[in-house]
Amino acid sequence: MWTSGIAKGYIDMIANPEVADVFRTRAKVVSEIRKTMESFGFIEVETPVLQGEAGGAEARPFITHHNSLQRDLYLRIATELHLKRMLVGGLEKVYEIGRIFRNEGISTRHNPEFTTIEMYEAYSDYESMMNLAEEIVTRCAMATTGKLKIDYQGTEISLERPWRRETMHRLVEEATGVDFNSFGDVESAKNAAKGLLGFKTESSENTSLQACSSVGHVLNEVFETVVESTLVQPTFVLDYPVEISPLAKPHRRYAGLTERFELFVCGREIGNAFSELTDPIDQRSRFENQIKQHNAKRAAMDKVKLDESKGDDEYSYEVSLDEDFLTSLEYGMPPASGMGLGIDRLVMLLTNSASIRDVIAFPVLKLQQ
Repeated sequence: MWTSGIAKGYIDMIANPEVADVFRTRAKVVSEIRKTMESFGFIEVETPVLQGEAGGAEARPFITHHNSLQRDLYLRIATELHLKRMLVGGLEKVYEIGRIFRNEGISTRHNPEFTTIEMYEAYSDYESMMNLAEEIVTRCAMATTGKLKIDYQGTEISLERPWRRETMHRLVEEATGVDFNSFGDVESAKNAAKGLLGFKTESSENTSLQACSSVGHVLNEVFETVVESTLVQPTFVLDYPVEISPLAKPHRRYAGLTERFELFVCGREIGNAFSELTDPIDQRSRFENQIKQHNAKRAAMDKVKLDESKGDDEYSYEVSLDEDFLTSLEYGMPPASGMGLGIDRLVMLLTNSASIRDVIAFPVLKLQQ
């Protein structure tokens, strides 16, 4: 949509009325989301954009400096941890629609700043969030298109409920014929994954796989590479391994898994949710393991840089414990579930937009010389 390196979007709006129509639809989507949340008794809150610790997800943050406080701060990479503090404080149904900042790559589905809604509900679980996700998306579709069967880039997408619900393990087994529950150690899982993914042992693509420290990490690598792009119709992918879900509650029936789902439509993630982990001791241990895993990936990437005189700095940032959040859990957080939905990707779907930059007003673009 934006045709110039200096993003003269107002010219595009003048020349192409359909460009402005996208932003009219976007406004309807945000309005409908607010109506839906309020109809379920949620209250809207605002939490800090500038944070002392970049937490609630794993992503490279933007760093800035606060002159009066004489300290570095981070632009938030998620609203999660502050919204959970609201639950601790006694607000039982909260949500925030806000801008998120991640200092990472740009693609048709990724932008360094984007908009999400995150919501948290006390005394509920991830089943509740699946129902709420269906409610939000279908209401937005009806408000903007008037129907639940829509065209996206030449493919008919049916938003009629209920949507498919399937576990990550089952989806990987369907696609590959391999049951990752059968592996007792990470090396055998890696060897199987190499065969499935066709990686050469010394290839740079293999670096991320080699850095996997558990069968759960390997499973996720295979899922992201083989399965994700095939999830065209709305699908809830359930029960992620605990190793890749540091904020999710352990599954009530299956050891090693969590009560977590991600929602996929058109091969891209629209939402992420889980029954929340409320145990401060378990949460501290999960955070510590997350830091170890991050540092292992960073060391592996550093080795690639040395070996190839190049490489990706995707893991070059520091990850630290959010001690204040852990203290808040010690005061007591009620059983709860939470979810984040990507508003930009939802608008892409409902406006048949091929790129995320088509639904963001005045996106930052590379300077033209």
